[in-house]
Amino acid sequence: MIKNFIGKLIDKATGSGSSNGRKRFGKRAEIGPDGHGINPALVDERAANVVRTLKEAGYEAYIVGGAVRDLLLGLKPKDFDVATNATPEQVKGLFRRAFIIGRRFRIVHVVYGRGREHEVIEVSTFRAYMDNAAAEAVFGNERTAKGQLAGMKHAVDASGRVLRDNVWGSQEEDAARRDFSVNAMYYDPETRVVVDYHHGLQDAQKKLLRMIGDPATRYREDPVRIIRAVRFGAKLAGLGFRLEPKTARPLVEAKALLADIPQSRLFDEMIKLLQTGHAVASVEQLRALGLARGIYPLLDLVVERADQPFVKAALLDTDRRVGEGKPVAPSFLLASVLWQDVREGWNARLARGEHPFPALQDAIDEVFDARVGDVSGRGKLGADMREIWMMQPRFEKRSGNTPFSLAEQPRFRAGFDFLRLRADVGEIGEELADWWQAFSQADEGERESLVRELRAEQQRARKQQPRVHRVPKGSQDASKSIAETPESTATGNEFDAESPAPAKKRRRRRRKPSGGGGAPSAPAPGGDA
Repeated sequence: MIKNFIGKLIDKATGSGSSNGRKRFGKRAEIGPDGHGINPALVDERAANVVRTLKEAGYEAYIVGGAVRDLLLGLKPKDFDVATNATPEQVKGLFRRAFIIGRRFRIVHVVYGRGREHEVIEVSTFRAYMDNAAAEAVFGNERTAKGQLAGMKHAVDASGRVLRDNVWGSQEEDAARRDFSVNAMYYDPETRVVVDYHHGLQDAQKKLLRMIGDPATRYREDPVRIIRAVRFGAKLAGLGFRLEPKTARPLVEAKALLADIPQSRLFDEMIKLLQTGHAVASVEQLRALGLARGIYPLLDLVVERADQPFVKAALLDTDRRVGEGKPVAPSFLLASVLWQDVREGWNARLARGEHPFPALQDAIDEVFDARVGDVSGRGKLGADMREIWMMQPRFEKRSGNTPFSLAEQPRFRAGFDFLRLRADVGEIGEELADWWQAFSQADEGERESLVRELRAEQQRARKQQPRVHRVPKGSQDASKSIAETPESTATGNEFDAESPAPAKKRRRRRRKPSGGGGAPSAPAPGGDA
């Protein structure tokens, strides 16, 4: 007993996970179909084809990670990853459309199909277990230490964060390098065997999210695991999963490590957090774990505004679309979160008398500089957000050719969905959104009819408005004097329909002077006085 206790202390201090003959990497367990109950029909055929191709070439290959976890839970995975002992170059050589990506963590993307229907199977090589104390030390991060990192396979910075991880090893080593036990299982779709080293199947049955190894150390190795813990916790909360207390405890303290992570990587992780179909649950997880602030500025803003009607509606709509298998774009969700800032800046400029469209453009530029910066505001995502916002005042004009040209815009659907959301929360009238919905679903003839009907309706409305007689500015005093005369009516309106019209005054004709000219003749010289 004392030996076991001392062994545990040594394991905790060294992070080795082994003592007294125990295997550092856990004990390999092979579970057959009767033990795991995975439905083969849920396995993606293209992922199975990647595994089969690698095995036929003489390599080991398994479906791995979150896909195995979801299969065990009876869910159809959205993405499939494959792990193999083949190197990235060897994998690439076996497939017609395969691309090696990444520097920190080199993997291969095997691509099937084209356009929107394409699918990517991510293939990674088994990673070796490496003691960070033996790794090459680098000062700085990925951006500041590119020169030092060139040619390195395993490197860490001063905090212990892994900057390079491209040393190949065995499957048992690879399993020890993964984060959560439920994500460290391997499935062979041909033999239908699950390989488990860290009691992942038991944790899945217990609905427990447990970090492999010492959680604090694992967060230092890769601080992005903090966000992954939130994401998995949110994704699986609906199934009754919970974070192991030991796994959750270091999260708040480890949050400071995210300051050294490149902003682009944090942005990508934020998008994953909000667009996996569990955005609302992710916000709840962040608040519950004490991570509502300090991960990433834009994410902080999402959490801050998540209870506002417009932002909450956007989060719920994103979750709904993901659940229905419909595509979602980060531009729409971020445009919804930042709309408050854009609208406030726009209204302030309109109050100063600026023209609506330039005022809106300036407000958008201000928001990008203040909230988005250089991470994604200069690329396609930023362009899509701008287009969604700039469409909103154009929806107000429904005459002439404007509706037809607006409906042909590439981002019309996103712009209309944004308009619809504004109507749903009462920011604009339902009538406007209903008209555009009918217009978007109509054919060419029906669209022309909708425009004609709207024009006729607007004309009838103008005719029903009371006519206002404007008095010329120069005759205001004269009108006032007339109204004040005794002859005026009791109402002061001399044009009252029930009052008799005043009699016309007869103008007296002036007699012309004698003589042929227009001027009077002078007296003749010498004439009588």
